[in-house]
Amino acid sequence: MSVNLRERVTFSEYTEEPNEYGGFELVWSDFYTCRAQFIYHSGGEDTQAARYQGNKVYKVKLLSCASSRSITTDMRMTDARRGTVYNIREVDQITDPAFVYIVAESGVAA
Repeated sequence: MSVNLRERVTFSEYTEEPNEYGGFELVWSDFYTCRAQFIYHSGGEDTQAARYQGNKVYKVKLLSCASSRSITTDMRMTDARRGTVYNIREVDQITDPAFVYIVAESGVAA
């Protein structure tokens, strides 16, 4: 089985950090960094509509491990090479036991 995980991605989650006023603020903190494969996601009507708005939608393939199986749609993904930030729309941990598949979309608010 050939695995083509050429890209590097980082997953981030919201965490509370103390601020200078004694309160807390929500900030993005890195959760997990790994190798990935970007697969063009042709998708249905919602994917086509996103493209018309200038957003990019990809299916992203990751090796399955405890950290990759902990990824949720509340997190975001950053392409380490290009710096593009993606919102996570779906997480598929069931289809293939060796991989986790993520549907990610760029260009939209979290």
